[in-house]
Amino acid sequence: MKIYISATLKNFFGKNAQIEIPASSIRKALAILLDMYPDAKNVLYDENNKLRNFIQIYVNNKNLAVDALWETPLPEDTEILLLPAIAGGAPIIDNAPVESLISDERRKAVSFDDSEVERFGKHLMLKEIGVKGQKRIKAAKVVVAGAGALGSPVIQYLAAAGVGTIKVIDFDDVSLENLQSQVIHGTRDIKRPKVASAKDKVKNINKNIEFIAEKERLDASNILNQIDGYDLVVDCTDNYKARYLINDACALHGIPVVFGAIYQFEGQVGVFNLNGGPCYRCQFPSPPPAGLIPSCSEGGAISPLPGIVGSIQANEALKLILGIGEHLDGKLLHVDSLNLVSRILKVERSRSCPICGSNPTITDVEEIDYDELCGIRAQEEIPVEGFTPEELAQKIENGDPITIVDVREPHERAILRFPNAIVIPIGQLARRQKELDPNKDTVFICKQGKRSILAINTLREAGYTGPLYNLKGGVDAMKDIMFSHEGAWL
Repeated sequence: MKIYISATLKNFFGKNAQIEIPASSIRKALAILLDMYPDAKNVLYDENNKLRNFIQIYVNNKNLAVDALWETPLPEDTEILLLPAIAGGAPIIDNAPVESLISDERRKAVSFDDSEVERFGKHLMLKEIGVKGQKRIKAAKVVVAGAGALGSPVIQYLAAAGVGTIKVIDFDDVSLENLQSQVIHGTRDIKRPKVASAKDKVKNINKNIEFIAEKERLDASNILNQIDGYDLVVDCTDNYKARYLINDACALHGIPVVFGAIYQFEGQVGVFNLNGGPCYRCQFPSPPPAGLIPSCSEGGAISPLPGIVGSIQANEALKLILGIGEHLDGKLLHVDSLNLVSRILKVERSRSCPICGSNPTITDVEEIDYDELCGIRAQEEIPVEGFTPEELAQKIENGDPITIVDVREPHERAILRFPNAIVIPIGQLARRQKELDPNKDTVFICKQGKRSILAINTLREAGYTGPLYNLKGGVDAMKDIMFSHEGAWL
């Protein structure tokens, strides 16, 4: 049988995207797989040897994450997909009709002027849209969470289509590295708020659109106010905390979410919380432990990928507004742009889901500590000592006896090498701890100083007793440090 490995997991499986294994069941296949790649056990299984909640197993495009089915004999041509979050139940009925999110009363309250008839002429010619459909688009109110890589195409296409009210929420400013994939921003926008740059672009597309720019970080205290009164939320965020926060708030208040995620060459799109359909937690009940799976910002993405995924998100949003076509509710579109493969995977509503299941335990977003859920607060509270970039640079200059361990991904090291560091992936730390000298200070480095904290705690858990330190802020914070013996910047 063939086992396909999603991009976020490939580093645990020898960087392979596809592995052929002579096995007759899922359990046997996984056993052989872990014999070949023992470091992958920690990412697939938790401390109780249960499949982690953020990983789903699909067999011939059918979800079989329930291990009771893993002994079922399978034919030789079986295809297994290990699908992680990039963040038994009642089945969703395929091809069920979905009404427009916009009522007839709201549609009838909208009118066009002559310029709008000309502007949207291509839409008006489509029988699935026409005048009534275009009025629904104009009456729609959409929240776009994130004005980065995915938000760039979503915002522009919704504006071009004529969505009447668009609220964009993003707390960040434009940086030079954003311009590779965040095409809504330009060089002159560097250091400006992303929402301000996006507003300028939208006003240039269609000045009649009501654009609401919110430079704010979403959290449990503000999300309900931000989404209240809106028809739809398009999730273009890049972190698990925001994904679960958005999902829970929208699930509790009956607002559909068009979800999108990207990593390297792969993307996911789905529609959640629609007409009793599944929510994001039905597919991925909880996120991966902090630092175990790199984010898009750490793992990168080819520049056209967010355009592909974001365009599909915008298309799904417009279909929901119009009430036409088939939707990705109860489905997850998985796109592999490197190998030109796409799959539509079934997502079923879970009776055990803590928010939309039979006995929900989540009744308010304020009841959930989203920092703790995603491992952020726990990570900050663990007492890990660290050096500032200046302190580490001084130790290197002085020739102090230290060991520097680089836990970054290979592509990150290719961009920026850290002098005299040894490379040990986090998954190999436990079995390779003998390579470290417990009589020396060992300093762990990563991109931003987060994965290195996970590395230190992983090594401590494995019983290592030597002194361990974290580079505060990671390599990013050390880019401007100059070493006299090299005569050059790091």
